[in-house]
Amino acid sequence: MLAAFVTQANPSDPLAALQVGDRPDPEVPEGWVRVRVRATSLNHHDLWSLRGVGLPAARMPMILGTDAAGTTDDGRDVIVHAVLASPGWTGDETLDPRRTLLSELHQGTIADYVVVPAGNVIDKPSALSFEDAACLPSAWLTAYRMLTRNELSGGDTILVQGSSGGVASAAIQLGKLLGLRVWATARTPAKQAFALELGADGAFASGDRLPDRVDAVVETVGEATWSHSLRALRPGGTLIISGATSGYSPPAELNRIFFLQLRVQGSTMGTREELVELVDLLVTSGVRPRIDRVLSLDAAADGLAALEAGDVLGKVVLTTRT
Repeated sequence: MLAAFVTQANPSDPLAALQVGDRPDPEVPEGWVRVRVRATSLNHHDLWSLRGVGLPAARMPMILGTDAAGTTDDGRDVIVHAVLASPGWTGDETLDPRRTLLSELHQGTIADYVVVPAGNVIDKPSALSFEDAACLPSAWLTAYRMLTRNELSGGDTILVQGSSGGVASAAIQLGKLLGLRVWATARTPAKQAFALELGADGAFASGDRLPDRVDAVVETVGEATWSHSLRALRPGGTLIISGATSGYSPPAELNRIFFLQLRVQGSTMGTREELVELVDLLVTSGVRPRIDRVLSLDAAADGLAALEAGDVLGKVVLTTRT
């Protein structure tokens, strides 16, 4: 089968570590299912994997990818849930200390086929295209959990940092759908305009002083926006962080955090049940992910290069050979 994979990481030039070519068709363990991937979406996690972050050489070659929508061998159209809990774990799988994502311990989704535990697939409604559905398991599920697990209510104001990314663009759309006032930042006028097009109530240049302080910040950028995020919060507000694409070493600014009684809340992916809720919400609302481009799997390098350069508005989707 055709797949995008890594056999030797390259921390300084991740794209140089990418290989696209034939890999063996996967075997299906008992209790697992094989999914014929119809569409998969790219995430920064794929670039981290190419750098070797969280992926030791002993686990390579590793097929990249966490997200997929496709068809099982018995003809069921499904969406793949990317979080794999350890055997015997019950409850919120994101809190399992031994949980993993596809492409970390088990082969990923940027391939013609992927195998996952039977409990890691949910039905794909006919109202969602395979391309739309493939955007949901990582970026959209992450944004959904960030907005629904942190005591936000209708009329609250959130700031979304870096509006053009997958999680950020999802948070803008979902925030409006959930009745929040949404402000967003972006580095360029074109990306600020994109935020407004998604439904943001205001769009500002990165680091700009805002008209007022906000109840919560959706933070995926990390080091570059950390100080601005803390300054943007009202006393008692919440910084919700799910990523750090610009780096992991922000200034602590502990004085601001304790003096204003701010809350810094980490958030990682979401549960299978939350993925079902998210799918239902999109079906009933008509909201759909914003897809920057759809490429064939053999053009994975082009999609990852655009993602690394920050040259995307929304999600990059790959489709497989039919």
